[in-house]
Amino acid sequence: MAATAPHFGPSPTRRPLAAVALLAALISSLFGLVLAGASPASAHAALTGSDPQDGAVVATAPKDVTLTFSEQIAMGDDSIRVLDPSGERADDGAPRDLTSGGAVRYGIALHSGLPDGTYTVAWQAVSADSHPVSGAFTFSVGAPSETTVTLPSDGAGGGLVGALYGIARYAAYAGFILLAGGSAFVLACWQRGAGARPLQRLVVRGWITLTAATLAMLLLRNPYTGSGELADAFDLAGLQSVLDTKPGAALVSRLLLLGASALFIAVLFGAYAKREDEKEKQDLTFGLATGGAVIAVGIAGTWALAEHASTGIQPGIAMPVDVLHLLAVAGWLGGLAALLVALYRTPDITSGAVRRFSRVAFTSVLVLAATGLYQSWRQVGSWSALTGTRYGQLLLIKVALVALLVGVAYISRRWTGRLTERADSASPSADDTAQAASVEPDESSDAAAAPEEEVAPERAAQLSRQRAARTATKEKRARDADPDRSGLRRSVLVETGIAVVLLVVTTILTSTEPGRTEEEASRGSSTAAAPVTGGEVNLSLPFDTGGQNGKGTVRLDITPGGTGSNSLHLWIDGPDRRPMDVPEVKLAFTLESKDIGPLPVVPDRLAEGHWTSSGVQIPMAGDWTVAVTVRTSDIDQTTIDKNVKIG
Repeated sequence: MAATAPHFGPSPTRRPLAAVALLAALISSLFGLVLAGASPASAHAALTGSDPQDGAVVATAPKDVTLTFSEQIAMGDDSIRVLDPSGERADDGAPRDLTSGGAVRYGIALHSGLPDGTYTVAWQAVSADSHPVSGAFTFSVGAPSETTVTLPSDGAGGGLVGALYGIARYAAYAGFILLAGGSAFVLACWQRGAGARPLQRLVVRGWITLTAATLAMLLLRNPYTGSGELADAFDLAGLQSVLDTKPGAALVSRLLLLGASALFIAVLFGAYAKREDEKEKQDLTFGLATGGAVIAVGIAGTWALAEHASTGIQPGIAMPVDVLHLLAVAGWLGGLAALLVALYRTPDITSGAVRRFSRVAFTSVLVLAATGLYQSWRQVGSWSALTGTRYGQLLLIKVALVALLVGVAYISRRWTGRLTERADSASPSADDTAQAASVEPDESSDAAAAPEEEVAPERAAQLSRQRAARTATKEKRARDADPDRSGLRRSVLVETGIAVVLLVVTTILTSTEPGRTEEEASRGSSTAAAPVTGGEVNLSLPFDTGGQNGKGTVRLDITPGGTGSNSLHLWIDGPDRRPMDVPEVKLAFTLESKDIGPLPVVPDRLAEGHWTSSGVQIPMAGDWTVAVTVRTSDIDQTTIDKNVKIG
């Protein structure tokens, strides 16, 4: 037999189908566990405070209910509902945007004359990173009472629609990785692979998967963020409302880019695969690489535009970093999938192609390390969030998987080195060539014994198939006996299995509340203090002096809401929510735990219903009691207070 450069063909194992079946079972099990164990819609925007607070008992019914969130959200006309003990609506059904400064707040007015009892506040919205969020809490007027309202146990985006949307999200990531990574493997590592059917099927299936998943997400978006009813997926009015949102625009843009990628695939596996002239092929390689890179960046950008990277701190830096991170994942894991297919399904992949992929994978790992470090800091923010939140724990698992994958890749690199050394030391001889050429007549003696015109077409075709089968069997037997090739295939198969787990964990991370946000929400819910968002303290305090025109609401902002000098703005609104002037308003700050105060503050009137004071000194951090005294006449006045965490 002629000595040739190393080639890799069908599985060298005695039971290749069993190995592939085991990998498929692993993938199915992982997806099943993830879909069963992960919450369907983990919150990304978190409720950091409310007025009244959860479980609070107030003496008189408030005029409105306000909610404070950790980041920007989108609300509809029915996003906030307040239900009385009998389950009837106690609000006017029109949420108002009260966002000011760094505080994201929404409020809803309540009916006048509400009786005593326990009231339920249920809310649902869409966070800035495209995920639906919801929640509910109760407060009581006068004293707690029985209520017929049952708090929802499932969050927004749950049920069948949530499960289908989650499957589509997984499929979209997997499809992009196969499409982009497989195409990059062909252009950068093994250009002859453009004519290999198994690689063509891999890339085309990636395109089909990503396209189908994107269409499914676009149709399911309306019920996913709204009613949760599968039938609403075909509601044209709902679809139109989705197209007007940032996630809807991102999905439509992805579909348009997938149309361009279909043309790219047609050229890559058509004209490019058949091109023989070396100069023309080099020019076409450059054109395909440039066009493919633009399309891949665009598709990756549709994720960055609508998810974690587009909100929070430093979005201008986070979005391009997110694009680089996703492209590095596709280059590494998608190329790994293409390499696995080539090793098991194609007979002529060379060790040079494996070496080139090794360099691509190494570069991808460096990019992943740099971008992953930035993303981890941005989404976690502290050591406590890294170990004490679900996002941080998943991130640690992802880091461990990446380290394990790099270790297995190192083993694969060693197998590749052995094959390369053998290829460099082997050269075909004339005797080998002659011997190889002499094999064919012996294997086809039946055909050679008879003139070509005497062999029937059916017999000739049968003999051709027999010769091809015998040749393939001999090649397979020779490859199966090569321990270096067997070792490489096994290590690449293990790499692919770990990569599947890594992909699942990464996808879960994109639908999990970031550790930084989760810690902020837990801090807000663990104290009986008013919410502090972006360093600013915001209060809304209803009052009633008991006299004529004695009812209203005090709104108070303290900036920056820390120790030292602060600026204070105070507004008073009447029952009609218009500015209300009063003869006198004053404040006092008390830190009971340290026996500090009361520290008086008398603000200056700035405009109708608006008072301000600068240089308000807060000597130390703690849970301060803010008391506001409002006088509406010579004899009518009241003092209302609230605990706030400052500093």
